[in-house]
Amino acid sequence: MTTVRRYAPTAARLFLGLVFTVFGLNFFLHFLPMPPAPPKAAAFAGALFASGYLFQLLKATEVVAGLLLLSGRFVPLALAVLAPIIVNIVGFHLFLEPSGLAIPLAVLAAEIYLARAYRAAFAPMLRARTPLTEQPADRAAVSDVRAVA
Repeated sequence: MTTVRRYAPTAARLFLGLVFTVFGLNFFLHFLPMPPAPPKAAAFAGALFASGYLFQLLKATEVVAGLLLLSGRFVPLALAVLAPIIVNIVGFHLFLEPSGLAIPLAVLAAEIYLARAYRAAFAPMLRARTPLTEQPADRAAVSDVRAVA
């Protein structure tokens, strides 16, 4: 295994984790200056913020998922949670603020690369039909319900 192939998933994971942790925390702590957004982009972000919960929930989710990626724990879960957020970030920059499209495209590339690297974790979720398997505790609960009925 080459050195690049060996360390690329870790580098991509840390890149994604840093991006979402830093930009998510910036919403709460305001340590990075943000340039003024174009009118349509400002209206969209204003609507999310005006809901009173959505932007806060979004940024908290980004921070938690970013920390999961940085720690290397529950990486497939963090990738699955971040996937729709990344799609919306790319769409936002593609349609409302194209000048800032470089970082979202790098984030999208890292997400796709990591999804491929962790494809074995996503395989059960992507099957068209998955049989429901009973766990031993489930069998006991089902037999208790049948005994009562």
